Amino acid sequence: MSDIGTEGDGAWRAPRLEDAVAVVTGASRGVGRGIALALGQAGVTVYVTARSSRADGRTEGLPGTVEEVAEEVSARGGTGIAVRCDHASAEDNRALAERVREAHGRLDLLVNNAWAGYERSGEVRFDAPFWEQPMWRYDLCAGSLRAQYEVTRLLVPLMLPRRRGLIVGIGYTDGEEYLGQAAYDVFKHGSDRLSRAFARDLRRHGVTALALHPGFVRTERVAAAAELMGSGPAGVVHSPEYAGRAVAELAADPQVGARAGQVLAVGDLAAEYGFTDVDGSRPPAFRLEGRMTLATRMDRLNRAVAAAGARTTGTRR
Repeated sequence: MSDIGTEGDGAWRAPRLEDAVAVVTGASRGVGRGIALALGQAGVTVYVTARSSRADGRTEGLPGTVEEVAEEVSARGGTGIAVRCDHASAEDNRALAERVREAHGRLDLLVNNAWAGYERSGEVRFDAPFWEQPMWRYDLCAGSLRAQYEVTRLLVPLMLPRRRGLIVGIGYTDGEEYLGQAAYDVFKHGSDRLSRAFARDLRRHGVTALALHPGFVRTERVAAAAELMGSGPAGVVHSPEYAGRAVAELAADPQVGARAGQVLAVGDLAAEYGFTDVDGSRPPAFRLEGRMTLATRMDRLNRAVAAAGARTTGTRR
């Protein structure tokens, strides 16, 4: 366990990881951005990957580009490297792996955060029963898990020669609780299982793979809907950087290998490692409570986001 703590106002004495090289996928906004920034504060060289870029525009019209986040990483004390990458593209994934290989010849940390499963959510209820769901929604969820598999498959060879490295799969499940939408449930649970499978295959190679669950996070998506959602089911639990601090502490922990294959919660790690969120609070691990499924919570949030976007542009959807 790290002996690095925090101050009461949310100040964080980041572990020093200046020699580390990391890839954080889906890092132009949300949890990925929070992880990249926390790693930057720890001095890490961070490859910030996502589809949103200054040149090609932003997905869903939400704030954030890879260039902006890479600049923030560098401003925090790390080295941010922006890579516009569609992780559904085998060509983009191969190009990313080759770029890291040519520049550094190794990789110390991979955070699989990219997730396209919430896109186009205003078109069909996110929590509709499976027979009312379009196949494109299944494909978005399936493609996100496939991307995690492919990215990891391509980047792990940069960890193997040094017999060290950490792979963190970002997701959310709550035990055997049904998440409220068939494809969403299957592939979110599949993400956890994939981390466990990676850990098993890597157990003799010195590389650790595990799954990490944030709580309900104040991402740009949530912020866009805050006025409409109020304190309802999208009530904010913690900032994206709370998850980032958890990743940095794990990366600095010399005993992290003992956690291989485990499913960890950010709130539990905060209590164990002694860090807080940026506001000084320490939110506990998120658990689904009551009868409302996670898919229904996300449906309400996504519709609020769509309504807020329509109101901003003066259109109706």
